[in-house]
Amino acid sequence: MARLPKLFQPITFRSVTARNRIAVAPMCQYSAQDGLGSDWHVQHLGARAVGGAGVVFTEATHVSAIGRITPGCLGLWDDAQQAVLKRLADVITMGGAVPGMQIAHAGRKGSSQRPWEGGAPIPVSEGGWVPWAPSALPFSDASTVPHAMSVADIAEVIAQFRVSARMAREAGMKIIEVHAAHGYLLHSFLSPLSNTRNDQYGGDLAGRARALMETIDAIRTEWPDDLPLFVRVSAVDWMEGGLAIADTVELARMLKATGKVDLIDCSSGGILSAGPVIPSLHPGYQVPFAEAVRHQAEIPTGAVGLITVPEHAEEILGNGRADMIFIARAILADPIWPLRAALALGAPLDIPGPYQRSGFGRR
Repeated sequence: MARLPKLFQPITFRSVTARNRIAVAPMCQYSAQDGLGSDWHVQHLGARAVGGAGVVFTEATHVSAIGRITPGCLGLWDDAQQAVLKRLADVITMGGAVPGMQIAHAGRKGSSQRPWEGGAPIPVSEGGWVPWAPSALPFSDASTVPHAMSVADIAEVIAQFRVSARMAREAGMKIIEVHAAHGYLLHSFLSPLSNTRNDQYGGDLAGRARALMETIDAIRTEWPDDLPLFVRVSAVDWMEGGLAIADTVELARMLKATGKVDLIDCSSGGILSAGPVIPSLHPGYQVPFAEAVRHQAEIPTGAVGLITVPEHAEEILGNGRADMIFIARAILADPIWPLRAALALGAPLDIPGPYQRSGFGRR
């Protein structure tokens, strides 16, 4: 029997096993109302589960109203929101995938229009809100100056992450990913470009990482030991004076040492509206970050970013550069990307019975 491609080998974290190493990356739909999801979210992610992915993550699901990026962002802070997300978890599970949730706080990038509305900041006078951040530094010249969080404010947000984690568990989610990337709140604590504090939550990397570390600790009080916890990071800021890969490797070592984190999902950028200048935007341009973290911090990693070809995904895994592949735009455009990848790589096709008459994959 031919060797099963690495992309289609099961992977286990704690008590959870995914049928393959393809994760549907969190992708904001900006289609909620007051944080409440709808049939759109259920059909959108349900289709990707039926399409063969191993893990299906919700979009960034925010822990409070002012923690949203836009008024259309998904949230998890009340019972009505939880009921929709339970239905979503059930549908993903029915489709054969592991349901995961990314929980997030937008920080100083909050109070913005939906992308198709232009994405500009929404002033308070036009229905927006004052975002929170580690320091009173706006994301862009047009952004509202954020509220610089007090120590009590930080504790309040950490408690919100804990509550959302409990509600995710109750809803049937099996993996949580903490969003600490792309310029949102926890990343803005990590980066010296957005964190100029001189208290215990600023200064050196250990200080700037304190908010994230305390968030992980709080989540684990509600998220059981037998369920995995991932962290998404911006491995580099792509800007002078910002986070470099050496910082992220050290952060990954810190997270591994807690025994509470199972995978680092390695993205990059997003800290300032004016940048970054990426030297070469090409397929797999972020894979070296996942590779460095995996080998230097000795913790599993996820690779993401312009990975659209099955053979490329297989190369990344086969050469030990990452442990999972997070697919975003390619699977947004094609819900059955995993089935097409299985066909391309010669892996067994797990086509749902009702779809087998389509003729897809007949050799």
